[in-house]
Amino acid sequence: MPMKVLAVLLFSTLIVTLSYAQGKKAPSLLRVDLLQNPEWVYDQGQRAPVSLEQAAAADTTWQFCRVNSRFPTFSWVVGEGHQTAFELLVASRKELLMKDSADVWNSGRKNDNNSIAALYRGVALQPSTVYYWKVRTWGSDGKASSYSAVQSFCTGKTLEDFSLPSFVLVKTPQLPQQVRQLDAGNKLYDFGKDGFSQLKLSVNAQQANDTLVIHLGEALAADGHINRNPPGTVRYRMIKVPLAKGHHTYQPLIPPDKRNTGSNAILMPAEIGEVLPFQYAEIADAAGRYKIDSVSRYLVTSVFENDATTFTSSDTGLNKIWDLCQYTIKATSFAGYYVDGDRERIPYEADALINQLSHYATDAEFTMTKRTLDYLIYHPTWPTEWSLQNVLIAWNDYLHSGDLRQVKKLYPDLKAKLLTSLAREDGLISTRTGKQTPEFLNTIYYKTFNANTGLKDIVDWPPAGGIGGGQSGVMGETDGFVFTDYNAVVNAWYYAGLEAMAKLSIAVGNKADADYYTREAKKVQASFQRTFFDGQTNIVLDGEGTKHSSLHANFFALAFGLVPKEKIAPVISFIHSRGMACSVYGAQFLLDGLYKVNEQEYAHKLITSTEKRSWFNMLREGATMTMEAWGQEYKPNQDWNHAWGTAPANAMVRYIAGVQPLTPGYGEVQIKPQPGAVEHVALSLRTIRGDIGVRFENKKERFNLQLSLPGNTIGRVYLPFAADKAVVKMNGKVVKATFAEGYYQVQNVKPGKHNFEVYTGNR
Repeated sequence: MPMKVLAVLLFSTLIVTLSYAQGKKAPSLLRVDLLQNPEWVYDQGQRAPVSLEQAAAADTTWQFCRVNSRFPTFSWVVGEGHQTAFELLVASRKELLMKDSADVWNSGRKNDNNSIAALYRGVALQPSTVYYWKVRTWGSDGKASSYSAVQSFCTGKTLEDFSLPSFVLVKTPQLPQQVRQLDAGNKLYDFGKDGFSQLKLSVNAQQANDTLVIHLGEALAADGHINRNPPGTVRYRMIKVPLAKGHHTYQPLIPPDKRNTGSNAILMPAEIGEVLPFQYAEIADAAGRYKIDSVSRYLVTSVFENDATTFTSSDTGLNKIWDLCQYTIKATSFAGYYVDGDRERIPYEADALINQLSHYATDAEFTMTKRTLDYLIYHPTWPTEWSLQNVLIAWNDYLHSGDLRQVKKLYPDLKAKLLTSLAREDGLISTRTGKQTPEFLNTIYYKTFNANTGLKDIVDWPPAGGIGGGQSGVMGETDGFVFTDYNAVVNAWYYAGLEAMAKLSIAVGNKADADYYTREAKKVQASFQRTFFDGQTNIVLDGEGTKHSSLHANFFALAFGLVPKEKIAPVISFIHSRGMACSVYGAQFLLDGLYKVNEQEYAHKLITSTEKRSWFNMLREGATMTMEAWGQEYKPNQDWNHAWGTAPANAMVRYIAGVQPLTPGYGEVQIKPQPGAVEHVALSLRTIRGDIGVRFENKKERFNLQLSLPGNTIGRVYLPFAADKAVVKMNGKVVKATFAEGYYQVQNVKPGKHNFEVYTGNR
């Protein structure tokens, strides 16, 4: 045998031997208190080439995320299969961990399958200290994995037993995608997409007393210049920059806006500075006086992993709407909280609920939801339904992150936000029957100023005529909803809140509360169906005492499971007759309701519509983030950077690709595609347990699904197919599958890659 061939064989044997000796695949994607990269260091928003140790020693020079809990949690992605035990080491020096030693905490081998939110149980961590950790796991075969890589983190200056970690914002440098020469010597610099940004430019000036005039904006006028007088809250700003003689780099300060930098707004950190949403910069280049050498901008966002989730399909329209929504979630993360866009920069519960779902669909980041929920508990807004949404936000957080600590901390406040004291004997609630006492409002941290303040039902936004009903030209988005003392929409939300609160009560171990909320939910369900359904039409009425039925009364009831099976058909027929007679906020729950009763074709039609009330209309009017409304005529004071319009992002992941957690932290995951007319979809979704891959090909005679599940998950797979007598194969072998309501179900699917086929006839 030639020596070269022999050497290759020996080397290959050595690699195989070493790989076997090193054990199973090591855990990866480590997190401390859900922080993904706590060792990253920043200098005013940009990654700095310094270590965490150097940054911690410098105290105020650098920025990084701090762990503020004395007893944090640790999470990791299991390399393969199911974990049966783990060993976690925490040390004060990295060198110790390299020797598999730990001077802070050694968990020992713990027979525990938990790989998310594993609680630190060593001595309390100390403030302003850098720690190091790593972990290894055992599988059902009894073999240990290799240790993970070492991750470092630094604690905060003051610690609590549990406290949310701090956060950093990042600046991403971007060059214009196009530069166009305008008349009068002006040049237009187009950055391709709108973004909360700061401008940077280099100018060579011939004299010391010149001034550069810069126009920044989100929209263009008909003549190709930046629109100097845009409608509503669409942004435009003129900035004058005094020039120094010679070649210099300038980063003009953005003047603060009084409305979105006031006492109620989320302010930008000092190390980042003020930002303005703009896509375009228009600058005069005065030959002989000064020359502009370069123009760029810094896009400011929270840390966002662009490729955490990827989605593509055979429907190009669907793909465009995905890109619009995914980018919106990234771009509107600029404040570190879910805010209402640029007009006020205030967190609202309704924005947070939709932002949360779309954020989970586009990036596996959980701390922004927790931060925003913590803020909203103590800074409530006025709509009745939005108080109830706190409970749903908390449940969604636990379901996706698997971390229950914040729920335990906020549990008494979440109970108050449920508004049970506003209920009458049959369980239905009202804010208009004299039960909103100062004592009640204090329990939800609502600040009373006069007898007319308190919670008010909203249904959708804006109402006809705007706030107070006196604004001409505001069409309203409530589909003519008739407000009564007891209305269907508020009580649909109340029912959803009771169900979520019952689940949270079980999670925190309070069986008495869980039993109570379960009983109340059943009572409200019965009262809702008795009170709000029209006995002749079998559709939902707006409220007690009116015969009017709106789109909203029906889709909220459908979304929250309040429509009896025998009444689904008339409710669906009515919903079809109303079209998109709701706002971009209402559209989230319209889509939820449609997909939950398998109305996937109609839901897909709404998502990809090109009519005025559509996401394509936002693109047509010039936006590159989702608007606050369908278009300017539907809300004259709207802004162009409102993430509560991103419902399609989470709909594509949760319904079209069909991926939803069934148990907290994706321990068990449902894969139930609803393709409708879409022929193929490819999704890669980052979760707290790792990446889930879904690829399907949808044809009349065959459905094929390729599925990849990360370690420590169990899959419940639903395969859509019209025929109730078909062949179902998993990994090439025929399997028994339960058929119901157009799906073949395969349970207990293990981690790894699988191929499913459903077909009729011979192959």
